[in-house]
Amino acid sequence: MSDTFGEGLFSVFDDEQQSSTNKKTPTGVSTETGKVVGKFLGSEKDAGPSTRVKREADLEVGEDVVFGKRARTDTANDLNLAEFMPQVKVEPVETVEGCSHEVALPADEEYKQLKPRVGKAAKEYPFILDPFQREAILCIDNNQSVLVSAHTSAGKTVCAEYAIALALREKQRVIFTSPIKALSNQKYREMYEEFQDVGLMTGDVTINPTASCLVMTTEILRSMLYRGSEIMREVAWVIFDEIHYMRDAERGVVWEETIILLPDNVHYVFLSATIPNAKQFAEWICHLHKQPCHVVYTEYRPTPLQHYIFPAGGDGLHLVVDENGDFREDNFNTAMQVLRDAGDSGGGSGGGKWDPRRKGGTKGPSSVFKIVKMIMERNFQPVIIFSFSKKECEAYALQVAKLDFNTDDEKRLVEEVFNNAVDCLSDEDKKLPQVEHVLPLLKRGIGIHHGGLLPILKETIEILFSEGLLKALFATETFAMGINMPARTVLFTSARKFDGKSHRFITSGEYIQMSGRAGRRGMDDRGIVIFMVDEKMSPAIGKQLLKGSADPLNSAFHLTYNMVLNLLRVEEINPEYMLEKSFYQFQHYRALPGVVDKIKTLEEQYHTIEIPNEESVVTYFKIRQQLAKLGKEIQEFIHKPKYCLPFLQPGRLVKVKNEDADFGWGVVVNFCKKTNVKAATNSEPLYVVEVLLHCSKESVKDAATEAAKPAAAGETGEMQVVPVMLHLLTSLSSVRLYIPKDLRPFDNRQLMLKSIQEVQKRFPDGVPLLDPIDDMGIKDPALKKVIQKVEAFEHRMYTHPLHSDPNLESVYSLCEKKALIAADVRTAKRELKKARTVLQMDELKCRKRVLRRLGFASPSDVIEMKGRVACEISSADELLLTEMVFNGLFNDLAVEQATALLSCFVFQENANEMPKLTEQLAAPLRQMQECAKRIAKVSADAKLEVDEETYLNQFKPHLMDVVYAWANGATFAQICKMTDVFEGSIIRCMRRLEEVLRQMCSAAKAIGNTELENKFAEGITKIKRDIVFAASLYL
Repeated sequence: MSDTFGEGLFSVFDDEQQSSTNKKTPTGVSTETGKVVGKFLGSEKDAGPSTRVKREADLEVGEDVVFGKRARTDTANDLNLAEFMPQVKVEPVETVEGCSHEVALPADEEYKQLKPRVGKAAKEYPFILDPFQREAILCIDNNQSVLVSAHTSAGKTVCAEYAIALALREKQRVIFTSPIKALSNQKYREMYEEFQDVGLMTGDVTINPTASCLVMTTEILRSMLYRGSEIMREVAWVIFDEIHYMRDAERGVVWEETIILLPDNVHYVFLSATIPNAKQFAEWICHLHKQPCHVVYTEYRPTPLQHYIFPAGGDGLHLVVDENGDFREDNFNTAMQVLRDAGDSGGGSGGGKWDPRRKGGTKGPSSVFKIVKMIMERNFQPVIIFSFSKKECEAYALQVAKLDFNTDDEKRLVEEVFNNAVDCLSDEDKKLPQVEHVLPLLKRGIGIHHGGLLPILKETIEILFSEGLLKALFATETFAMGINMPARTVLFTSARKFDGKSHRFITSGEYIQMSGRAGRRGMDDRGIVIFMVDEKMSPAIGKQLLKGSADPLNSAFHLTYNMVLNLLRVEEINPEYMLEKSFYQFQHYRALPGVVDKIKTLEEQYHTIEIPNEESVVTYFKIRQQLAKLGKEIQEFIHKPKYCLPFLQPGRLVKVKNEDADFGWGVVVNFCKKTNVKAATNSEPLYVVEVLLHCSKESVKDAATEAAKPAAAGETGEMQVVPVMLHLLTSLSSVRLYIPKDLRPFDNRQLMLKSIQEVQKRFPDGVPLLDPIDDMGIKDPALKKVIQKVEAFEHRMYTHPLHSDPNLESVYSLCEKKALIAADVRTAKRELKKARTVLQMDELKCRKRVLRRLGFASPSDVIEMKGRVACEISSADELLLTEMVFNGLFNDLAVEQATALLSCFVFQENANEMPKLTEQLAAPLRQMQECAKRIAKVSADAKLEVDEETYLNQFKPHLMDVVYAWANGATFAQICKMTDVFEGSIIRCMRRLEEVLRQMCSAAKAIGNTELENKFAEGITKIKRDIVFAASLYL
């Protein structure tokens, strides 16, 4: 086959040949369409075309589909995959029913069966182990790493305890690392009671650091590895708890860094919630540390769950997933019908008219009260009620506050535990509103748990709940992470959560994590999950949410300056090594074989298509593609509101096409202007046209949740008024029809269908269209030029010998098929090129450029003094703080001012009010912002994507006055009155501030500035007091 097809397949024609034929230009060329959102056709933002439309676009725009100048069949064959592919193989391991067991091992290693234990077990258990626990312990006994992936409360901790017991017996050291300090404290308490020889390191607390078993946060472990700590020489096992936290966008990278930096001779126990790609993670560990890594995976739940839906406005529960995991669609549809009957359908599944201010629907608040009361009456307590905001949490708790779930004996016990807990507080702190208000609730068996609570209260509530003294706990989703505190019932007050950008449905992964708290092993025969729904959703969305799979563990690896500088400082490895070894890169490498196979298959398909008289066909094909492209350009003119709006009078016939749904001709009823929230300026309004369209009866029935769908060929559907985005009108006809005044009656709407059909009969060659120049009066010279090109190409098309060939259709479709394959090959080759390159390498080069320009590193990447200082700072913006130290910004500030200024780096929440700062605080803030602007400019000049305003906005001065007052000796009650920020959030800010101050002491020490070091140390002394730093009850 000749190469002409591939070479210039879609070269753009600059053919200036003019044609004097005065042909009406078709305005009806199909356009690229947006995505259906709610009941709208089209989307406010360019959500990207559907796959099919995108491929058509590829064909229209040319160079993307060209094969190139030579035959490329050798691409896939010549590629030496071995060079890129991680050399890992996976072997299945025979196991009993109830769990699966695989092992990833280096490709050149033979799998040796695990040997049964000889002699006494390192730890005996008073109960019979589950199959997955036995398998994991067998791996540990064989000194091999293992990832244990199981549901919350399945008993993963057993495996961790066994590894600790084994290490202690063998006189080795073991590290247990967890994502957050609170979890580390709780784990320390558990491990200490079990093994005694246990220490804790969380940055602000260090207990027995010479112990054989150390519990620590992952950040501390990372810091020890970068500093080459002696402890690491003696460590035989590292246990990572909640490893699925590695996908956390902000802090997940710390896990990845730590795992990469750990030595190859260490063995690992990874504990994780269920993750679908557990095997891939084990392959990465094997590739990274050249050792086998087992995966023991189970979906087994010791206590089966039943999932119910409570529709807002209804008064009953509907079982939608039974204890066998079967989805009951009939019950689901009944629940949705109840919602509709209650007049509470409230918008589309895609976000149509859902109102975030409703907080649980029109009947929501009373529904929570009703369900909790019913749970207690049926003896389904204890119950955890999950809400997705702190304020909702408290509001719902107050609604049920009039109920009482505790006996007098339980009330006495609650009071005793509570008084013992707050005993360490000063008399004034005991009178804090939060402390005083929570006790009456706790005595009634009602608890609250969210990040805004004082840590001491949060821990007291956890202890009371675990002792069975709280029957209803209103919590945010942070309670679902970490410590094992199951309940009999879990209740969701909403199907949506705000994720910082939008109010979206919770994912099936989030649902699995939270609903997993239902059902207590050995106490309940089943766990109950109740899902309150206040808006209609389709069975498909419901099933996906309630029965979907867990979220995969995808890498959230990203470069940080602290990482780059630390790696430049350490001799053994460099930043490039970190990028190459990351899980992020590994996941891309794993895609290589698939892409290569895809290219091979496509190239074979390409060469099997033979087209007779190919050169002539290709020429004709190019002309047609070019016409389609020009038609699109004409569409862009016609869609401009100033040209088309005057012609969108009621009765105008318009053609509507949305993605794969072609509605054909409809009748304009009206149009209206909408604010475009996505547009850069407010001067870009959106226009929505209300069009009477022939819709399928099914989609009319589900109009509340589903976008309209066209009636199928031959189906007598229903004429329905559908809001349509302007760009979905593919043709404007010169025909207008008479519309009845009232379109509500069914017969009036169906009458319009008959009228449209009459018009189509009258014009068998096609309904006449508005001519953009003659009829619409568009005087734009650019349009004239496009129309001249169209006329020239039409002339060439009509005079081409193939145009009148009887085989035109079959030959043309072959040519189109071949061009699409060429486009796919091109796309696959781009994928291949991307997969073969080390990702983020360009960003690394840009970051190094920034470091050189700011004087943190030399031109040859040797770390300078500034860089050494920045290495000490990992809990805040290391570049900006280092610049401020070297600019002398802290030198003239009082201790209290410096401490207040540093609070901008650690406060991360959104506060409603911006405080009015005094000049002694506003002046240093301005200096810091000037410094930040300089860094943003250097970053932008180095080609990093840094927006100055966004960069500056991450430093929040909302608690500067609060911290200043606290450092000056104010009481906690006084500073709480200064802000609307929750008490718990103030304490979290102070504790992070203490961590940054400690790092600033180290930074000042690194440059020998004793005065500055003493200033930051004094800052610690001034803030580290009273309730803010009250010791954890777990320690």
